[in-house]
Amino acid sequence: MTAPRIAYQGEPGANSHLVCRQHYPDHDALACASFEDVFAAVETGEAALAMIPIDNSIAGRVADIHHFLPGSTLHIVAEHFLRIQFVLLGVPGSTLDSVKTVHSHVHALGQCRKAIRELGLSAVVSGDTAGAAREVAEMGDPSQAAISPPLAAEIYGLEVLREDVEDEDHNTTRFVVLSRELVEAPAGNGPVVTSFVFNVRNIPAALYKALGGFATNGVNMTKLESYMVGGHFAATQFLAEVDGHPSDPPLARALEELRFFTDDVKILGVYPAARERGE
Repeated sequence: MTAPRIAYQGEPGANSHLVCRQHYPDHDALACASFEDVFAAVETGEAALAMIPIDNSIAGRVADIHHFLPGSTLHIVAEHFLRIQFVLLGVPGSTLDSVKTVHSHVHALGQCRKAIRELGLSAVVSGDTAGAAREVAEMGDPSQAAISPPLAAEIYGLEVLREDVEDEDHNTTRFVVLSRELVEAPAGNGPVVTSFVFNVRNIPAALYKALGGFATNGVNMTKLESYMVGGHFAATQFLAEVDGHPSDPPLARALEELRFFTDDVKILGVYPAARERGE
């Protein structure tokens, strides 16, 4: 029997691949070149699930994802947090003394400035952290190294020259899992997150009034992101996340009040809150 697939953006060995292996070991991981390809793989049935990074504790929101989600037909069914760890990788036989140049994604290079400076390395931007490891393996040059997730060493046959080269030890990425099917977490069975998007009506204080119901009903809103709609400065869409289940009376009342001041409310997902949210 063929195993179900879970799609992710990046090359084998990327952090998204690592999260897939950790939480969905019974799925075959499907590498995709772009986020658009990941969404398409699930929408067409090529993959059952998608693993998508949505926020990073240092870099903030993953902008592309926040634009894909509102118009997608997919649903959020789970969330996972990954403590981001980077290692310095070289070809077999290379050493810290032999390495002169380091390759990685621009964000990874920016998050590992201290180690790069300490080792006196020249930085070269690659399209992907795992792709940088593949490039170094293909070059076979002991003067070239990559800053990549630890999984990339296993996949591309490289040696770890130094571990934990990231500047900050709190670097964490939040991932959400997307599915074609709407699978809601049951109410009353532990903490739940509800994600939704809405467009405010073009009336004075509409956003203030729309959000007032969450405050008066004691609903904790953990995220509120805004976007322009259709290139118009006056039309604004919001992505929000709150603690609670839509069937809980406080959240049900808040959502009902929200609809008085918005043109559209779309629930993206109702899913179990990851344990890391409370840490």
